[in-house]
Amino acid sequence: MKKIALSFCILSFANTAFAQLPQLNKNNIPAIVKALTLEEKARLIMGLGMNIPGDLLGPNMAPPDTIKRINPVPGSAGMTYAIPRLGIPAIILADGPAGLRIDPTRPNDTKKYYCTAFPIGTMLASTWNDALIQKVGKAMGNEVKERGVDIYLAPALNTHRNVLGGRNFEYYSEDPLISGRTAAAYINGVQSNGVGTSIKHFAANNHEANRMKINVQVSQRAMREIYLKGFEYAIIQSKPWTVMSSYNKINGTYTSQNKDLITTVLQDEWKFKGLVMTDWFAGDDGAAQMNAGNHMIMPGTKNQYDQIIAASKDGSLSEERLNKNVEKVLELILRSNTFKKYKYTDKPNYKENVTTAIEAATEGIVLLKNNDNSLPILNSKTTIALLGNASYNTVSGGSGSGDVNKAYSISIYQGLKTAFKINNELQKEYVDYMTKAESELPENTIWFMPKPFPAEKEIKKAEAQKYANENDIAVLTIRRASGEFLDRKVVDDYLLSQIEKTNIKHVSEAFHAKKKKLIVLLNIGGVIEMNSWEAYADGILLTWQGGQEAGRAVASIINGKINPSGKLTTTFPINYKDLASSEGFPGVPDSLPTSVQYKDGIYVGYRYFEKFKVPVQYEFGYGLSYTKFDYSNITISNTNFKDKVLVSVDVTNTGSIAGKEVVEVYLDAPKTSLNKPLQELKAFGKTDLLAPGKKVKMSFTINKIDLASFNENQSAWVADAGAYKIHVGSSSKNIKLTTGFTLAKTEVVKKVNNVLAPVEKIEELK
Repeated sequence: MKKIALSFCILSFANTAFAQLPQLNKNNIPAIVKALTLEEKARLIMGLGMNIPGDLLGPNMAPPDTIKRINPVPGSAGMTYAIPRLGIPAIILADGPAGLRIDPTRPNDTKKYYCTAFPIGTMLASTWNDALIQKVGKAMGNEVKERGVDIYLAPALNTHRNVLGGRNFEYYSEDPLISGRTAAAYINGVQSNGVGTSIKHFAANNHEANRMKINVQVSQRAMREIYLKGFEYAIIQSKPWTVMSSYNKINGTYTSQNKDLITTVLQDEWKFKGLVMTDWFAGDDGAAQMNAGNHMIMPGTKNQYDQIIAASKDGSLSEERLNKNVEKVLELILRSNTFKKYKYTDKPNYKENVTTAIEAATEGIVLLKNNDNSLPILNSKTTIALLGNASYNTVSGGSGSGDVNKAYSISIYQGLKTAFKINNELQKEYVDYMTKAESELPENTIWFMPKPFPAEKEIKKAEAQKYANENDIAVLTIRRASGEFLDRKVVDDYLLSQIEKTNIKHVSEAFHAKKKKLIVLLNIGGVIEMNSWEAYADGILLTWQGGQEAGRAVASIINGKINPSGKLTTTFPINYKDLASSEGFPGVPDSLPTSVQYKDGIYVGYRYFEKFKVPVQYEFGYGLSYTKFDYSNITISNTNFKDKVLVSVDVTNTGSIAGKEVVEVYLDAPKTSLNKPLQELKAFGKTDLLAPGKKVKMSFTINKIDLASFNENQSAWVADAGAYKIHVGSSSKNIKLTTGFTLAKTEVVKKVNNVLAPVEKIEELK
């Protein structure tokens, strides 16, 4: 009896003690922090870790402990650490940005957990349509919420510095305004569902080669004007729940361990109040990451845990800093649907989301060439010789974390066959060829990497002549794919292979001999060389990678149901060597670069091509339509600048069919001792669908910060006195109207901290 009574007393005492422990709520974070042990704090500020074979990532990548990892959403990227005794649950993080990335199947479960594959990031940006991008974000957020995920690891906002960047397809543009506005619209859409985003990769993670260790040497001005500006705009305009720091170093310091970047710029200057997390396995010092202002380390390793415990005990990581980071993690958990015990349905609005994906894919297609109105093809009885491997096996998106496990993928063939007569004999030839060629490819043994494509099917002269005899028009698709871990190559990637060039030539000559036309479709995620073969095509459609509904989107443009309205957000150069960044990309040494100097400075994309008078294949902002637009009646609110100026212009559809037009506003600043681009994009807008003859007034605001360049000597954004010109047009070269104003005296618009200076001198372009 005494033993039973004693056991009862111990149990009662334990229950009472547990009941007296604080349970997490929005009003008691300080009490929770006080109740945590040092070991619990160290675990809470990192994830559960990942069970990945040590030979892939090294011995220091082992999880922090041996706790059993039961993820309720298999295939998601990670979880936070739960402490049940204090009412702290684990929340779920999953990859994007082209749609939610989770496993489609689960053990002992016949149900499928597919998600919608949306268009790639560059294609979304090519719509130049903030409202549509926000709609896409809202659809993505619906799937994030109803699949039980709390934080969506997207959007990806880095810069198209070089056409070979392996993840350019995830990113938006060479221009920070396009990038920032696209990301802000995307974030606002996703977060309208009550789930969080993680804007990434902060910052200067603009290529993939040795991305976890490479040292990016870059000037303060280039960082401020090019590589940080898009992030700044997006963060201020959309307030993402989290920011993900990148892998690389900036001027000698890992970004995740760079206090100047993470604390001074992001949190102090930009007033970011959310949580900062590392990219997966980034950096080399967990305590340094904590001290830099990274609040959470993902996915978490034993090595980082040991570093944090040791630094906490020897005082190099203060209790105050550790507690602050713990508080940020708790604040994030409090915002989550998991904490709120939301009963997710596992039934997203799939049909509506797919419809949104089609709309975005259609509006992101760019018409590059259309000689003699080769497109649209209005006669449904037209017989098409559909050529190219990608016509039948269309690339829907990139690989790596940006891939999506989708239920299906509509090829260009599947899309076109509902609108036209497609040569079925050709379809069989291609399917048979690819089936055999793919079976002969070696098995992919590299984790997270896609299986390579088979070589393009060769089209001989005689075959091309046969196709020309039997069909009314040729449609030939060129494809490219890229993804995480690897950058693209110049040979047989940026440049077309010899087979691809020969195929285009043979088909063009055969069809032109019959006075028939060739349309080339570009199913690509990044820029390719076009100058050597462009003349062979009568029409060229940049179809990008349109997600799972790519084929239907392409068909709706080709048959004229939709008028193309996409515009380029990145320049297509004539030759790779024409790029300012081509020398020294991706860094030195060539094989596994440890360092790269951004000698191009602020001269990225059109800023370089225009300033240095380098001709291009297709300029920034370029894109054709099936109709024509007239610009007229430009007005400006005042010619003597004070706080802002308002600019307006009338746009009229002077063609015969309805269409949308993107109006681009560039600013030409006065030339002073500070080297400046000829012009920079400062505003843009897209009209609604305008019927023939319809006119609309488009209005834009130019603020004082839009006048300013970053002056390193003053650590400030400075607007120089003088005459400014405003150019309004349909691309950076096709300027329709010009007006201007004067700023009476030079003004310091915004003073910032003198941080992120390069250690070594960089000989930038002047």
